[in-house]
Amino acid sequence: MKKFTHHYGADLEWVQSFASKLKGRVQGNFIVLPETISNGERYFLECEKGVVALYSDAIYQIDTEFIQENISDDFLSIYYTLTEGEAKVTGNKFSYSIGRWYFNMVVVDSKTKAKFQAMAGSKVFVLCIFIKKDIIESLYNKNQKFSQNPNKCKNYNQIKMQEMQMYRMNNKSFHAITDLRKIKAGGILFDLNLMGTVNLLINEYLTILNEEREVLHLVNKKDLSEIMLSQRYLMENIDIPFPGNKLIANKANMSESKYINLFKKVTSDTPCNFFICNKLIRSKELLQENTLSIAQVATQINLTNSYFSSKFKSYFGISPKTYTKQLQRYDRD
Repeated sequence: MKKFTHHYGADLEWVQSFASKLKGRVQGNFIVLPETISNGERYFLECEKGVVALYSDAIYQIDTEFIQENISDDFLSIYYTLTEGEAKVTGNKFSYSIGRWYFNMVVVDSKTKAKFQAMAGSKVFVLCIFIKKDIIESLYNKNQKFSQNPNKCKNYNQIKMQEMQMYRMNNKSFHAITDLRKIKAGGILFDLNLMGTVNLLINEYLTILNEEREVLHLVNKKDLSEIMLSQRYLMENIDIPFPGNKLIANKANMSESKYINLFKKVTSDTPCNFFICNKLIRSKELLQENTLSIAQVATQINLTNSYFSSKFKSYFGISPKTYTKQLQRYDRD
């Protein structure tokens, strides 16, 4: 296994050093690595002072380990990954698989020595956000100031922070990242979408802090694995009617109440709403392909035409009819 020791930061000081250690080069906002290590893109952007994004979408050619030893302890690294293949993140006392159907959101304190491993053949996609701790603290406390439940508010310093936290990203974040991947990296359009996605993901992290969502690596491993498998089952069967909580709970070897409660802890959503939201996302993709009518799209995802139109407008803020007209106007332009 090829090993590289490097550091990150919430500014761009680390970029040249990172590229040099991997015998690569910096070309504009791209970090170009030798093809003997990986094929793909690494793109960095300073979204604002104290917030840097690293977008990496690559296929690894060799087993590789990145050892993160930061020279500054004033920032957090927030990783969102849709990796397919073998990849792990390791801290002082544990090692966990990460990727699309494992832990796909990892928060690491910059003072932590963390290791990231990618095996040869793995399709590694990671969007990293490096953000100053004082920015997170300021944003969190500002959100608490305008909270609708002031009696439940905590000061940021009262939150128990850990060196490494493992989560499952929510539905909105998953699809924001998926949409970002459809845009070619580089240029103004990509930069604007990357900055918008980063803002959305930071808000997700603030929500997690506010909810005090359970850190997933503390959940029973077997139960957590079953929840992740059930998510995968729902995503892979998105065109069927909702199978029902009882059936999915049985598949997960849990009682219905335990399954629903744990699913919500892991995803911040109910199984049914998770399923419907992903149906709507799928319907939007089908409309974009412009090969099916609205009625045919509704049939494809197993919803009645009226229910589909109502839910689509509620979720996206626009009716399917108006959306298709906008697509047609865009195509003409």
